[in-house]
Amino acid sequence: MSDRITVEELSELMKKAAGITVSPQELADRPDTGFDELGIDSLGLLGIVGELETRHGLPMPPDAERCKTPRKFLDLVNSTLMAGA
Repeated sequence: MSDRITVEELSELMKKAAGITVSPQELADRPDTGFDELGIDSLGLLGIVGELETRHGLPMPPDAERCKTPRKFLDLVNSTLMAGA
């Protein structure tokens, strides 16, 4: 398992945890688009955070569920994973 979350993994988590389909390419092309614009609400983001904690066996920072964009979310989560790896 890698110690970085990719846009592909985030895309898959968004579909699994929130039921929202956004292609990895769209996440890569529009990393500063708000999760709200992508259709992810705070509960959806909480589901994504919970799924990541389960997969990686590490608590995610409390700020993760408050991130507004995929870029901020990936930056925060990846810095946490790399510190904990």
